[in-house]
Amino acid sequence: MRVGALLCLASAVAFGAMGIFGKLAYEHGATVGTLLAVRFVLAAALFWALVLGTGAARQLRTLPRRDICLAFALGAVGYSAQAGAYFAALKRLDASLLSLLLYTFPAMVTVAAIALGRERASRRRAGALVLASGGLFLVLAGAGAGALDPVGTVLGITAAVVYTTYILTSAGVAERVGPLLLSALVCTGAATTLSIATAVAGDLHPGNLTATGFGWVTAIAVVSTVGAVSLFFAGLKRVGPTTASILSTAEPVTTVVLAFLAFGESLSPVQLGGGALVVGAVLILSAPARRRAPVRPAYAVT
Repeated sequence: MRVGALLCLASAVAFGAMGIFGKLAYEHGATVGTLLAVRFVLAAALFWALVLGTGAARQLRTLPRRDICLAFALGAVGYSAQAGAYFAALKRLDASLLSLLLYTFPAMVTVAAIALGRERASRRRAGALVLASGGLFLVLAGAGAGALDPVGTVLGITAAVVYTTYILTSAGVAERVGPLLLSALVCTGAATTLSIATAVAGDLHPGNLTATGFGWVTAIAVVSTVGAVSLFFAGLKRVGPTTASILSTAEPVTTVVLAFLAFGESLSPVQLGGGALVVGAVLILSAPARRRAPVRPAYAVT
């Protein structure tokens, strides 16, 4: 149990460092398109190496073609759109602020699941949604005049909305496809779409990356993608989805702390209070219900 908790916490820290790595990559020649394409090409290659090395490739021979295509499409459409919105927002917003905007997605997932009839409404969920909504309001309202970039804010919230759709859409295939193989297929889909799209848009310039910049992009692929996802699923097996989801709330906290240490970013007291409400809402949503509910895959930002 203790090992599983440490693995989930390590995953949250690795995910939380992604915004910091991204900011540093931008300082050393990375464009949004270059970062996205290189990240997913590297991550896909590493995931396929893990798939082959662990024997997970055996499932690929028996997996229905429909599931393979669906997993690829999740990356090519959903995950590429989420990542694109996130890293475009990162160009305009502080990493700490963006992390709190993105972390409203668990509340969005709950609202959508209730609307779709996948979950039942309850006082506990209603209270959590009130907390999350109030927290988001405080995070935005607490920004100083002129400190909140409108386009970046819209992109950050868009990333949360798209990720919500991705989670709800992927729930079915995630139950049928192993995590490593699913991650490899999703990253391959994202790498394909983002490489083509950024090349067509004229934003793919890997030659402009300095050696340091390439190192930071590699860190995003290795630490905040492959490492974070692998650690999360390893911890998930040991502690279960509820505990894993609760421990994942360390992610935005990690981003806020690292952003302060690396760039001197600081949130106002009002924004910190709003962030605490958002994290509190996630903790409430992750708490076990009184009645035994079907176990659903835990979510993790990748």
